Amino acid sequence: VMSKAIRHMGRVAALGCIACRMLGHGESVAAVHHIREGRIARNDFLTIPLCPEHHTGTHYSVHMRKRQLFDLLGIESEFDLLAETLELLES
Repeated sequence: VMSKAIRHMGRVAALGCIACRMLGHGESVAAVHHIREGRIARNDFLTIPLCPEHHTGTHYSVHMRKRQLFDLLGIESEFDLLAETLELLES
């Protein structure tokens, strides 16, 4: 039996990269990134879909160049990406 968390993360990944969508690049293959803002504990429901470039890439990614990515997207935090992700899941 698949857990609710695993099903949720599968649905998140299936959306494609949230940053690519926001930049108008359309859908792209994505992996799940766990939100790491402030003192939030790792939670499988607080996840966003990101392509390799926006996840771990060297130019605009949450792991390597978070501020540059956020500036490019016009957002303040990973929670802005989470809100976009949740909105897409509900549509």
